[in-house]
Amino acid sequence: MKFGYAATFQNCFKARSDYDVWRDELRLTDFVIDNGFDSVWATEHHFTDYEMSPNPLQYLSWVVGRSSSIEIGTMVLVIPWHDPMRIAEEVAVLDHLADGRFTFGIGRGVCDFEYQGMRIPMEESRERFDEIADIVLEALETGRIEEKPRKFYPMAPRDIRPEPFKSFKGRLVAAAGSTPSLPIMARLGAGLLLVPSKSWDQIEEETGIYRGHWAEMHPDTPAPRPLLDQFIFVHEDAEVAKQKAHQYLGTYYREVLKHYKFGASGLEKVKGYEGYTQWETKIAADPDGHVNDFIERNAWGTPDQVIEKLTHAHQRTNCSQILAHAFMGACRPTRPSTA
Repeated sequence: MKFGYAATFQNCFKARSDYDVWRDELRLTDFVIDNGFDSVWATEHHFTDYEMSPNPLQYLSWVVGRSSSIEIGTMVLVIPWHDPMRIAEEVAVLDHLADGRFTFGIGRGVCDFEYQGMRIPMEESRERFDEIADIVLEALETGRIEEKPRKFYPMAPRDIRPEPFKSFKGRLVAAAGSTPSLPIMARLGAGLLLVPSKSWDQIEEETGIYRGHWAEMHPDTPAPRPLLDQFIFVHEDAEVAKQKAHQYLGTYYREVLKHYKFGASGLEKVKGYEGYTQWETKIAADPDGHVNDFIERNAWGTPDQVIEKLTHAHQRTNCSQILAHAFMGACRPTRPSTA
């Protein structure tokens, strides 16, 4: 199993300058590159304190300039917010810079505030996602966008230059926040990115559903093992670790609920998001309990406790890689010794 670092770029309450948050994330990125991590990952988010990462491809270009061996990935690029031609070109460029070490993570996005800011109707997100995914993935395999009848993106035929030099089959992942998304991700050939916002039983159930769809659509290829997101806090004192984990992980996840308005977002009324209804109802009934459940499904404690929790998470998911967040919820990371 591999171990990656997931940059968060979170500035809760604007407790610090955005500049300082970014400098700390860049410093931590250098630290993980120098200390044996296998990969570095970045999300895409816009406009709020939640995550200040509007261009993950730009950040990851900086990462591969710091290392000739580190793997990189998006978790995820929200493709309905982008032009498919530009996605194909920019992904091809980044993969050249990374010498084929880039895993392309895609998603649809769940935040109406971000959709409004991007001037994209949220009710069109499913159709736009499907159309863009087909365009981009074909272009990354063939090196060319062909002219075809399309609803949202009629495009003239054009070559992708620099030409993609390596297939993305086996290097594609996707976040599936609702059960109806699972067959779509399986059809695309995308592995799953798991976030511990649901119970382990629900995660196992949905992963099993995904594997069933995969077996129907790709009978000659085993389903890829998922990636697992984990939020980590370590301290030699178990009580201090517990206190700080509840402070920082709790603050982080309350920002999640605030950013997406989970529990009161009205997603069940938006075309393509009906699958979130049951989950939203559960959050609305007990938001504090939902936050505490999220904290408990992540790895915090003494070093031995963290290893034990990560081992348990691996056993529940059979993940191929753990993506570790270590800077979230207005914490101030300790500067590693340079001695």
